[in-house]
Amino acid sequence: MKTIGILGCGTITERGHLPALMRTQGVGVATIYDRTIFKARDLQNKFGLKHVCESEEEFWRSDCDAVVICTPAPLHKEHVLKAARHGKHVLCEKPLAMNEADIAEMIQTMNDAGLMLFTGFTYRFSHSAHTIYHLVREGAIGTVRSLRLVYLWNLHGKWRTDANGARIPHGLRVERMLEGGPMVDCGVHQIDLARWWLGSEVQWHRGIGAWVEDYEAPDHMYLHMGHENGAQTMVEMSFSYTATAAEPRSHFQYELIGTDGIIRYNREEHVFEVRNSRGTEWLQWHPEKNFAGMYAEFTQALHTGQPQQMPTGQDGLIATKIAWSATLQAMRERVPAVS
Repeated sequence: MKTIGILGCGTITERGHLPALMRTQGVGVATIYDRTIFKARDLQNKFGLKHVCESEEEFWRSDCDAVVICTPAPLHKEHVLKAARHGKHVLCEKPLAMNEADIAEMIQTMNDAGLMLFTGFTYRFSHSAHTIYHLVREGAIGTVRSLRLVYLWNLHGKWRTDANGARIPHGLRVERMLEGGPMVDCGVHQIDLARWWLGSEVQWHRGIGAWVEDYEAPDHMYLHMGHENGAQTMVEMSFSYTATAAEPRSHFQYELIGTDGIIRYNREEHVFEVRNSRGTEWLQWHPEKNFAGMYAEFTQALHTGQPQQMPTGQDGLIATKIAWSATLQAMRERVPAVS
């Protein structure tokens, strides 16, 4: 049995990582830690965990084979380097760090320690994403020439209500915007999928931003990528989509256009289809994330010492590099709004 410690007990841990880990065979949760101790205690009670660390030092000294890092992105580098010093493999939430140089140092340090570093690209493990991967390789729509990957949502809304009933900016939203905005936070998933589905690296890219709110980074963004095999990908990401609406909604879609048809996946419509010269095939729809699939693969990697199909630190570096570069380009080329 391999054991895992979880660092950071926020929403993604509660809703994604812990439920999946608790159902995964061959691995167990050794301990958890959060600098806000009541968060860790709440998860301990909710999931029936045996141990919670009282300090970060205790967490790093704990007897576990690997750690899952779910802390804010600016802390990822510090925590991965500590994991390397304590001899623990790492699965780190995206984005891996705030810049390319930091991620490169993280990868090198883990390699020098003989440890594995993986990126939490959970979209890769969706059954629908795996089906697309195989459809592309089988030539179901001929040669793929264009991808359109869209995720528009409100990041839980622009406002929240405090204990006194006053409306205040939603802290999570502010944090994610200050960390780079939607392309850096969420768009890295789509960048990774495009590379993985096509089996082709990104040769060039361009970022264009739109500002609904007045953060430095754009809260609505477009990324255009050209791949080495000639295919092109457009990624559209938004945190401002219905962010102030009384009845918010989201839009999540994949479209792959080939020389003989299209593959289309829509989360809100629960649609997954292939349309080509032979007709239309309606495929089984699955959610876009699959933490259970990721942890099954991660567990195999821990037992075998081989990456298996896990997204590596290098995958995380490439996606983050493109997302940050495109975001910075959009910021440099921002056109002042006309009132």
